[in-house]
Amino acid sequence: MSHKIKQIAIYGKGGIGKSTTTSNLSAALSKMGYKVMQFGCDPKSDSTNTLRGGKYIPTVLDMMREKPKVKAMDVVYKGFNGIYCVESGGPQPGVGCAGRGIISAVDLFKQQRTFEELEIDYVIYDVLGDVVCGGFAMPIRAGIADHVFTVSSADFMSVYAANNLFKGIEKYANTGGALLGGIIANSINEEYQKEIVDDFAKRTDTKILQYIPRSVEVTKSELQGKTTIEALPESKQAGIYMELAKRIEAHTESKVPQALEQAELREWSEHWGKILIDRQE
Repeated sequence: MSHKIKQIAIYGKGGIGKSTTTSNLSAALSKMGYKVMQFGCDPKSDSTNTLRGGKYIPTVLDMMREKPKVKAMDVVYKGFNGIYCVESGGPQPGVGCAGRGIISAVDLFKQQRTFEELEIDYVIYDVLGDVVCGGFAMPIRAGIADHVFTVSSADFMSVYAANNLFKGIEKYANTGGALLGGIIANSINEEYQKEIVDDFAKRTDTKILQYIPRSVEVTKSELQGKTTIEALPESKQAGIYMELAKRIEAHTESKVPQALEQAELREWSEHWGKILIDRQE
């Protein structure tokens, strides 16, 4: 029987805590005994920093600019607990498409069958969710990922980005694109924040996979260049990330979400704005 690789794409608006969540998920899965590769798909190339002590690593596009031929293993670096770390990278400032690094990197690894060679259990793509086109949509449209998850808070622009992602999933669903596994609700510390993301999930016919609070434990860990799983393994926050990993492990069925139209999203947002104002009065 061939080795089954589970490929997951995690999207989210820039600054929402997507890479923090992804890195802690990778660390948690590795602690559960899985062979994990984290594939950074952000032009900033900082997805795997906390898996490697705060250190940047050369990217796929960096290597391609330097060499006519690149071996995939030349851009794979070991991180915490044996996690394989890859950064696709981006173009030189002001030149080219930011999504090209993802396309080039994924093609390279597929052609050289690197996942199979390393006998990876989980490949986790950490993808910028502000833009769902070109290279950034590749894990969805090419059917590369088995499941897609989005990291979202209760803030409007975060929900807006998640809704745009849902539209992208709808677009490619009929041509073999990846489907949505659910929402990872991040920075949820207040009941009203939970109510907002719960209602958005209900309106779009999806589910909340996990609620993750904002925690100083994350800040303490990242200042050391580490994930919370590594720096504070006995903390409550680390336990939440471990629970997320277990839910990802158990997840098998994804679906097409029902994205809101622009007018619907604005109406929904204004509705919640009025609710919160009324509660203050």
